[in-house]
Amino acid sequence: MFRKFKNLSSYISYKSYSSISMRKKIVVLTGAGVSAESGIATFRASDGLWEGHRVEEVASPKGWEQDPEKVLKFYNERRKGVLEAVPNEAHKILAQLERNFDVTIITQNVDDLHERAGSTHVLHLHGELMKARSSVDESYVVQMDGWELKMGEKCPKGHQMRPYIVWFGEAVPMMEQAMMEAMGADIFVVVGTSLLVYPAAGLLDYAPRQTPKYIIDPKSPAVRSLPNLHFIEEVATTGMKKLEAMLMRDYTH
Repeated sequence: MFRKFKNLSSYISYKSYSSISMRKKIVVLTGAGVSAESGIATFRASDGLWEGHRVEEVASPKGWEQDPEKVLKFYNERRKGVLEAVPNEAHKILAQLERNFDVTIITQNVDDLHERAGSTHVLHLHGELMKARSSVDESYVVQMDGWELKMGEKCPKGHQMRPYIVWFGEAVPMMEQAMMEAMGADIFVVVGTSLLVYPAAGLLDYAPRQTPKYIIDPKSPAVRSLPNLHFIEEVATTGMKKLEAMLMRDYTH
């Protein structure tokens, strides 16, 4: 059976896509444990506080409504910390896997360390700290140049800009795309997350039954009933080194 092409560029694009699509598709769900080794504090401590604040005060629409200046100051400080941080070995290994695999990263993290490490296909479920959006017009999103977002900075429609973060009680707009990615995974990896925060934690259930599933975490989450599940009880950096060696051994020649 022959396939017809309009021109040479169409043929080249098809051949390029075909060669990529032949590679195994790895879908990786990452959490705070990946960025923790770069010095970024985890989202919530055991006492229910985030950097000394009640989560509801700084990560909910109600908190924004009650004290937007506090919320802006809080995320400005987080943004400064991200700008000072650098990608660690786990971020770098995930980026390097793109040489041999079709890799999609679905992250619960709001930092940009995956991108700065070189990963090219990253879905941020909970938003992006280095972006700002209109407090009313959700479609108006801009990349920030620095760390500070101030009161009085408004979108073209005159509404105050706010952090581009998915707060508690808000919809997760990237969730449907993330589910589709998980359903198409040849290999599914979970690294640096306890699988306690939903709906992100449910993505593991969308991976096909026959798909190998690797969980990298010092404390293995209670999901042992799933098929083809493999645990690497390590922190993100050392766990990713072990996983990389396994993937290269089993799936490349």
